[in-house]
Amino acid sequence: MLGSSVREFTDSDDYASSVRAAKIQLAITGRGRFAAKLVRVDLHRLWLQRFEDNLPRIAHKSHFAGRAIFVFSGSSPDSVRNRIVMGKATLRRCGDDRESYELSAGRALTGAMSLPVGDMAAFGAEIAGCDLSPPPYEQVVTPPPVALASLHRAHAAAGYLAEHAPDIITNPEAARGLEQELIQSLVACLTPADASADAAGSRSHNRIMKRFRMILEANPDRAVHVPELCKAIGVSGRLLRACCHEYLGMGPSRYLWLRRMYLARRELVLADPSAATVTEVATAHGFWELGRFAVEYRKLFEESPSSTLRRPRAIH
Repeated sequence: MLGSSVREFTDSDDYASSVRAAKIQLAITGRGRFAAKLVRVDLHRLWLQRFEDNLPRIAHKSHFAGRAIFVFSGSSPDSVRNRIVMGKATLRRCGDDRESYELSAGRALTGAMSLPVGDMAAFGAEIAGCDLSPPPYEQVVTPPPVALASLHRAHAAAGYLAEHAPDIITNPEAARGLEQELIQSLVACLTPADASADAAGSRSHNRIMKRFRMILEANPDRAVHVPELCKAIGVSGRLLRACCHEYLGMGPSRYLWLRRMYLARRELVLADPSAATVTEVATAHGFWELGRFAVEYRKLFEESPSSTLRRPRAIH
């Protein structure tokens, strides 16, 4: 069920018992008044959580079965999990063993997200052409910096919406777009650098691009994202990128981003400024970082989105 919640805690046991999809026992190892915040976002299939606590502690975690779980650190100093240092440049894949000890030396900010195991395996096959099922044991990977930065931004944007615009998360279409963005960023972090590209012999690039265009034309007013395109066409993200670079001179993410910008602009031009907001229009088209959206919109159209919305409408 779509929804979100934001809670603050002064009791460590209450905080630990509120974490979803895990059983956690906390031992606070530093002095001071405990304070924590937990943000939860439930999308269609993806669950997202953001944790922030202020004191050094040891956490024993037992994750529930049935979901592929991924965790990253946004705090400094780094935390240590099962003897492995978790820095800002790493991403943790929880394994089938599902138990861990995590040590923090002070304020800790942690992000987590999970998908049903079957869905994660399917997205790995459809987008990356590789197996992304949970590994037998926990793994720490160092993703490409651009991919990890994209995941951090999308995750933070979801947390921002939960705190400041929770109604957007309960909108099925907006939630779908946010979920697609998070999944695409996650898979990009996990795709092996040496994964072999798909052979083009089984499908001509021309046929793939015709299918690509058909899907976009069937959704003239709707934001479309790379994961759903890969699934609908039946190709991996690597092959779709190769085709788009050949035919469009850019990757599918950039092309779909431009398409979403123009769809957002069209809606702003046509909208009633007394009934619509830039936030509603931006998030409806998959733009979750509102400040970034405004900057990029001005670069592309040489005016702010709010100026477009307030522009006098032509009378026919």
